Amino acid sequence: PPTIRHALPEAASVDLSVFNLAGQRVIQLAEGWRQAGNYTARWDGRTTRGFALSTGVYICRLRAGAPIESRKLLLLR
Repeated sequence: PPTIRHALPEAASVDLSVFNLAGQRVIQLAEGWRQAGNYTARWDGRTTRGFALSTGVYICRLRAGAPIESRKLLLLR
């Protein structure tokens, strides 16, 4: 599965989630308090319930404290 890398410059409460283009969360990859450092999360293109998603563009959002970072993901099947 593809790896999503992210770094935290300081300890923070983290929410790393993937959304479809309609703004619906399809899966939450990480949640909770994390120390500063580098992290990886794996996403196999499935929803929280295990359903395989179709090819398309998805948004990966990292909320760690105040800043929110979003990136586009292209899922190819």
